[in-house]
Amino acid sequence: MKYAGFVSTLRGATIAAAALIACAPALHAQTLAPVRTDSTAIAQARADSLRRPYTAADIAFMDGMIHHHAQALVMAHMAPSHGASESVRTLCARIINAQQDEIHFMQQWLLDRGQPVPEVTQSGEVIMPAKGGHGSMAGMDMPGMDMHGTADHTLMPGMLTPAQLDTLDHARGEEFDRDFLRFMIQHHTGAVGMVKTLFATEGAGQDEIIFKLATDINVDQTTEINRMRKMLVEATLGISY
Repeated sequence: MKYAGFVSTLRGATIAAAALIACAPALHAQTLAPVRTDSTAIAQARADSLRRPYTAADIAFMDGMIHHHAQALVMAHMAPSHGASESVRTLCARIINAQQDEIHFMQQWLLDRGQPVPEVTQSGEVIMPAKGGHGSMAGMDMPGMDMHGTADHTLMPGMLTPAQLDTLDHARGEEFDRDFLRFMIQHHTGAVGMVKTLFATEGAGQDEIIFKLATDINVDQTTEINRMRKMLVEATLGISY
């Protein structure tokens, strides 16, 4: 009887020991240090992200697209005061929200890499960085950029000329709707062309952040071009939309 009890006790102890051994990895896992969220860890993460390859062409694209987006904001902000239809005003609000967010994103990318950052007001006006701040863009073969790599942003693909902006500013009501749609189709088409130029440039567009941003711009603005073409046809024919 005592022997049976001893066996039972021994068996229980063996089972308990086995259970502790089985649980050991889990218990050890619970004691691992938590993820660090202090400033040092954040700074290290940022430093690691900046090791991804980027080129002068990438910098030129981000800088140029900020100016490109800024003009779209100027155009879109005209809608409420120029008698735009409800559907055009809705489109303009969507453009403002999307492109303001992208401008902030591109500004942060440039800032993180120690590049000059163009400032953009709420109305879409651009405040240029310090003189000589665009020298790092040399090497980007893009319309609107001279042989020294200095950008003339008014010549970028799709950008409206001063005369076109003046035409849009003097239009009202249905005429504004038609001019806005026609000019914004031109503007968006230019932005899509800038993305294609970026990806066609050797070594450019490899940075993960730029790749995603440029791809999103291509998809979003192509979709809006198709939508605006339909709206323009309807506006030209006098169809309510």
